Amino acid sequence: METIKVQFTGRIEEEAILLAAKCLRQGGLVAFPTETVYGLGADALNKEAVAGIFRAKGRPQDNPLIIHVADWNLEPYVTHVPEKAKALMERFWPGPLTVILPKTSLVPEETSAGLSSVGVRMPANETARRIIAALGHPVAAPSANLSGKPSPTNFDRCVEDLDGKVDMILGDGQSIVGLESTIVDYSIDPPRLLRPGFVTYEELLEVDGRILYEEALTRVGEKEAPRAPGMKYRHYAPKAPLTVIVGSPEKREEEMERRITEAVEQGKRVGVLAAREQEAAYALKGVEFQSYGSAKNPAEIARNLFEALRRFDDLEVELIYAEGIDESGVGRAVMNRLKKAAGYRLIEV
Repeated sequence: METIKVQFTGRIEEEAILLAAKCLRQGGLVAFPTETVYGLGADALNKEAVAGIFRAKGRPQDNPLIIHVADWNLEPYVTHVPEKAKALMERFWPGPLTVILPKTSLVPEETSAGLSSVGVRMPANETARRIIAALGHPVAAPSANLSGKPSPTNFDRCVEDLDGKVDMILGDGQSIVGLESTIVDYSIDPPRLLRPGFVTYEELLEVDGRILYEEALTRVGEKEAPRAPGMKYRHYAPKAPLTVIVGSPEKREEEMERRITEAVEQGKRVGVLAAREQEAAYALKGVEFQSYGSAKNPAEIARNLFEALRRFDDLEVELIYAEGIDESGVGRAVMNRLKKAAGYRLIEV
């Protein structure tokens, strides 16, 4: 398949928007920018087109998709919107928040992975909303990467993963959030936070104090069906095994240095992921250092995390050690992704 590639340079090109909508209308696949990460879109109401997403990504069939909307008319797609869910939407839409709601029969089971509910989001990115509006109904879209890899936050990474596998890749700069959306499940009562994101748990509770969050419930067992993306399968992972070290800054640095030194002495090519303030501490021969941003700025860390993990693949490191951060606010979302990228290999010091 020859992939049409268009990268905007300073302005949104209406011709490319219309071409993307035409591809979707004809059952094709389009990678496009959002404020969270780049998404791989198909017509959410076309089950054959949706099946193409799973094939292109190598994504397991029981991993549900999120439908992306451009306006507030949800009635054709969901049966009921609780008042508190509506209040969350009014505060955080357009933006990085997905709400799971009971779906209508118009949304195919292929889109919802056989569930009676579906996640709905209105992206803040103008390009994304204009594509959806031009199509005339929702676009189903997971992240625009091969399944399991770190999500792409720029055009080049989409091309790296999907060139020749999809009909069109549309670029419009760097994703400004860098992590997938927060997911809250309102198809159950009380509602649950299933995936932390840039809209923080603390902010959610300001609107609805009933929302529950337990880290153990953000993942499911091998034989269980996930209710939201990212709950079951290997996600966000670089090729090299990743270990996350958490604890007080002094103990964490000491443990990192010990393990890195041991690995280098064994002739290993080691990747280190940490705050930019720590670069001098890990300036050792045989170490490839990648900063995820300033320790004082969790939002910057979120924005840079996936690209930093992908660079380790470019550098062909053999193992990676990462410094954990405080699990509050946006830090909770960062650590959720880091733990999953590491397969929950954590060392607490």
